[in-house]
Amino acid sequence: MKNMINELWHGNVIPHEDSRTNSPQMKELLGYMARHHEELEKSFTDEQKETFEKFHDCWSEYMSLAEVAIFEYAFKLGAQLIFEIMK
Repeated sequence: MKNMINELWHGNVIPHEDSRTNSPQMKELLGYMARHHEELEKSFTDEQKETFEKFHDCWSEYMSLAEVAIFEYAFKLGAQLIFEIMK
C-alpha cells in the first residue's frame, strides 16, 4: 500500500486531475456546453465577443477558487470523520 502522505507531498496525487469531469455524464455535458458556446460566439459582435470572453475568464477563475474551497472543506470533513472514528 502506498504512503498517501508521501505521494501527496511528491505531487503524485493530483485530485483535480482525477475529478468528476471523467464521468460520461460530465463529458456529455461538456460537449453540449462547447457546442452552445461556439454557436453563441458566432452570433456576437466583436464588442459582445470581448465582453463574453471577459465573463468566461471570470467564471473560470471563480470555478477554480470554488474547487479549491470544496477540496479544502472535504479534506477537513474527512479528517474530522477519521478523528471521530478514532475516539
